[in-house]
Amino acid sequence: MNLKSHYTQLIKTEAKRLGFLSCGMSQAGFLEAEAPRLEKWLKKGMHGEMHYMENHFDKRLDPTKLVEGSKSVISLLLNYYPKETQIEGSYKLSKYAFGTDYHFVIKDKLKALLHFIQEEIGEVEGRAFVDSAPVLDKAWAAKSGLGWIGKHSNLLTRQVGSFYFISELIVDLELEYDQATTDHCGTCTACIDACPTQAITEPHVVDGGKCISYFTIELKDNIPSEFKGKFDDWMFGCDVCQDVCPWNRFSKAHSEPLFNPHPELLSMTKKDWEEITEETFKKVFKKSPVKRTKYSGLQRNINFLK
Repeated sequence: MNLKSHYTQLIKTEAKRLGFLSCGMSQAGFLEAEAPRLEKWLKKGMHGEMHYMENHFDKRLDPTKLVEGSKSVISLLLNYYPKETQIEGSYKLSKYAFGTDYHFVIKDKLKALLHFIQEEIGEVEGRAFVDSAPVLDKAWAAKSGLGWIGKHSNLLTRQVGSFYFISELIVDLELEYDQATTDHCGTCTACIDACPTQAITEPHVVDGGKCISYFTIELKDNIPSEFKGKFDDWMFGCDVCQDVCPWNRFSKAHSEPLFNPHPELLSMTKKDWEEITEETFKKVFKKSPVKRTKYSGLQRNINFLK
């Protein structure tokens, strides 16, 4: 076994030990196929009020401009599919937001992985990314053979569907690179047909400015009244396009204790949510991604659903 193969195997084995679902490698460089797609999407204004998406266009497409001297992108998946769900008929929260904010959980695992690489292999420089910088996570994960981009624009795998987080280590180490996998969506349009706000305008294209996740998390202003009655009771995020995807029949519950929900969260009824106090909000969502929308934002979302 050559050194590159040996290092690659070492990293993949450690990633599994740290609890990652899977790990794939790509050569760092310019994402040629993504460039025109991203440009077209931005020109059409499909990023809504998310103006930060317009920044660092070149860095978004080329990690060597983001991390000096980088040679490889190590893509990693971490499962968040929950064992239990909220009670029927309540206002809904995206599954990824049930537990501790994934940024903290994954950052710690990535740091541990980078430390392991430096201990085992030597002087390796690198940076960890959890959707915290202009990195096209899904494109790199697909390039690294971890899945294909579905029509809902999420990464999909035949083994476990799409309920996982994607993160990267970008390092100055040459590795053995994985091959991209093939697309297995076929003629299925379940996600396009089910989207409550018709945000999936064509296969693989999501108008971010129409997406329920965008309205309930990113948008700081009032939600446009034309979408009243179209949110299907989603108060933070939305899982519809993933819930209806046939590949998610194969989702298995995660084994990360930090992703377990606060005990109160799953049993809260619509009435409970409507009457939630700032104190309860702080207690239930102490370390949760829901903190991003703040108490006032969650109240705005719930009032819009009433």
